Amino acid sequence: MSKALEEKGEEAKNIEIAFFGGSFTAIDREYMLSLLKAANKFTDHFGGIRISTRPDYIDPEILEILANHNVTSIELGAQSTDETVLASNNRGHSKKHIFIASDLIKSFGFSLGLQMMTGLYGSDFDKDRQTALDFVSLRPDTVRIYPTVIMKDTELASLYNNGSFVPYTLEESVSLCTELITLFERENIKIIRLGLHYSDSLAQNSLGNNYHPAFKELCESKLMLEKFLALAKFPEKREIRVFINPKSLSKLLGQKKCNLNKLEGLGYKLKIEFDDELDKYGMYIL
Repeated sequence: MSKALEEKGEEAKNIEIAFFGGSFTAIDREYMLSLLKAANKFTDHFGGIRISTRPDYIDPEILEILANHNVTSIELGAQSTDETVLASNNRGHSKKHIFIASDLIKSFGFSLGLQMMTGLYGSDFDKDRQTALDFVSLRPDTVRIYPTVIMKDTELASLYNNGSFVPYTLEESVSLCTELITLFERENIKIIRLGLHYSDSLAQNSLGNNYHPAFKELCESKLMLEKFLALAKFPEKREIRVFINPKSLSKLLGQKKCNLNKLEGLGYKLKIEFDDELDKYGMYIL
């Protein structure tokens, strides 16, 4: 393994060792320390260690331990800042825990990441928007946005099956998350994940129609379509030169060219040109 790392050289410095999939600081303390010590053998080869955990399992003692074991980034599974939503979903922590933990993490010099889940039981667009605004006020370095997906044989599935929980449709979820992309981009907060990673198990065991394996692509395509329509205010001029970053071509075209087909249906003829100076959502038209 060391030889492979040496061959990667500086490239590996952009890669982190990560402990995800649970609440790292809530596991048995000796086991946690054994994992950190094992990772520490390779920290010289990587950019750092990233962990995820619960907001109510952060305190100065834990942060001191993490700092002494070369942890550089901490992500909190906050999910929502609405007290009713947190209680209804048995999260086991409060909004206050999120704010206290976030402040502590930043005061110790760690990179802060916050994870939110849209469309939880008891939530709505306004509550999800407020969660995003609360996140902005905490000034994290990164965020992850996970639309709620209902899995079979869970308490949420029971609520869905008896009609107590009506999830967002896929279209509603895309609409909301497109708003959130715009908000976090405007605040220079990096979204490092939008939507769940695909797995056969997830696709086969989810209920409803609100899971999509290319969820981020759907949101970005909607964002680019809305941006174009806001800029294309020339009803007498239907042939338009639109400039985007070359890496954003698929975003503008849309999945299976749905954006292009929609615009052609409205009478627009696009001549797409590239400008390397634009960011990934940047656009101007002539």
